[in-house]
Amino acid sequence: MSRTGGRFLAGPLLAGVCLAAAPPSGAAPAPPLSARAAILVESSTGTAVYRRAADERRSIASTTKLMTALIVRRRASLGTRFAAVAYGGGAVESRLGLRPGERMSVADLLTATLLPSANDAARTLAVRVGGSVPRFVALMNAEARRLGLRHTHFATPVGLETPGNYSSARDLTRLAAVFRRDGFLRRTVDRPRALLRTGDRRRVVVNRNTLVAAVPWVNGVKTGHTGRAGYVLVGSATRDGETLLSAVLGTPSESARDADTLALLRWGFRSFRVEVLGRRGTVVARPKVRFDDARVRVVAARTVRAVVPRGVRVSRSVTVPAELEGPIPAGRRVGTVVVRARGRPEVRIPAVTAQPVPEVTLLERAGRWLLWPGSLILVLAGLAAVALALRRSRRRRRRDEDRARRRAAPGADAEIA
Repeated sequence: MSRTGGRFLAGPLLAGVCLAAAPPSGAAPAPPLSARAAILVESSTGTAVYRRAADERRSIASTTKLMTALIVRRRASLGTRFAAVAYGGGAVESRLGLRPGERMSVADLLTATLLPSANDAARTLAVRVGGSVPRFVALMNAEARRLGLRHTHFATPVGLETPGNYSSARDLTRLAAVFRRDGFLRRTVDRPRALLRTGDRRRVVVNRNTLVAAVPWVNGVKTGHTGRAGYVLVGSATRDGETLLSAVLGTPSESARDADTLALLRWGFRSFRVEVLGRRGTVVARPKVRFDDARVRVVAARTVRAVVPRGVRVSRSVTVPAELEGPIPAGRRVGTVVVRARGRPEVRIPAVTAQPVPEVTLLERAGRWLLWPGSLILVLAGLAAVALALRRSRRRRRRDEDRARRRAAPGADAEIA
């Protein structure tokens, strides 16, 4: 098992740099779990604050249907009606009881796939959307590669025990994050029950994820169970605007599955908060333009969200020169915003110019200098000094001329005599 350590952990780059920190001193430790593999992730940053065998490949049972539903949403409209395909299945399988050829809307088929985990509904969607089960499975694996699910491979759209059908706790929460971006899917898995209006008759289906009905802030996502997979639950919950995603795999019972999920979610909300450490475009400094009175707006280059332990103080400092000399284009890095936790620098956000910094030419410098209020005094003082120097020079020249005339005068008298 692995949890966050003594320093912030770097998370994936989303809208900015994402961090998670260790629980503050005195905080409750992570709860003990029965799950063989588990993870807890803050949704907006993708930061994992709890991990146990998070990348271990395991059988995932009907949580496979998260990908089934995602592929269908991208390739079929909700109002389209599909004819149900024949489906045998075992006696203990979850089925809607569709009659072959019975026509049901994609919206209702998806609801049946996600809430009661109906295998006949999932197979009908796979065949009608993909043309065949193998082709649909190929679409599932292509999407898994596109999403970067490195520990995932699908061999069935239903989730029954099939060789080569596996995923990991981390990949399931990544898939769930994408799944929840779709409004219809997100709302569907947050329903305790639903009425299916299409088909040969109306049907009421109940969500197998009973936490949705029992706990107000739990809002998804999907259960699963087979003998090999054990009991699996990918969960989600939102409190005070923050959403956590969880996955527990290989629990021994439904009650253990639910208990593990609630323990993780409660611990996460109690122990961590999401904080915006820097917001893109926010002015962090207004340095002067050298040789000019204008000022330039310097802004944070990107938004930084972080998962921070409750009780840990975060501080920020900005390093930007007091003056900037152009030319500098807009968007050029000229400084740094440093974010600290417990006094240690943890994140550095580039500070960039929000506008171009123009070059101030020598002529413009001279012109601006002349417009300076004190420049007139300096000019007048300079002119007075020049005038005084010229006056002294003229006086000196007259004295020299007078002396020259006096020295020349006696010789001139003798010559006349």
